[in-house]
Amino acid sequence: MKKYMHQVHYYETDKMGITHHSNYIRFMEEARVDFMEQIGWGYAKMESEGIASPVLAVSCDYRHSTTFSDVIEIDVAVLKCSAVKLHLGYTMTSGGRVVCTGTSTHCFLDNAGRPIVLQKVMPDFWNAVSSLASGAATGPSAPQPSL
Repeated sequence: MKKYMHQVHYYETDKMGITHHSNYIRFMEEARVDFMEQIGWGYAKMESEGIASPVLAVSCDYRHSTTFSDVIEIDVAVLKCSAVKLHLGYTMTSGGRVVCTGTSTHCFLDNAGRPIVLQKVMPDFWNAVSSLASGAATGPSAPQPSL
């Protein structure tokens, strides 16, 4: 998997010149969208098939600050994929050090808003993410969520 790169914009910083903490959640979303495209299951494709994937939970652990124009490299890893939930981990580095780690949990819904079972409704997607969760081609050693 290719890392997602984000260069910090001026508007993403606060009065002290530090990247505002709320932006790291957005960076995780940008990296997740890129990750889904890389595995062949971009959000446009899923939505065209009548599938939505809302966020159920998100967490961030801030380690070091970043500032305007810093480049943040974001690794996305599949931590766990169950029948109805996907757990992702994020490791964000800049200048060779970890600046933030995070996790997000997602479910999958049909057009009526009902949860779907991934293996039945999206077997190709299930195979793609479950193979990544087993350790084949996973990203960084991401933090483990409390499941």
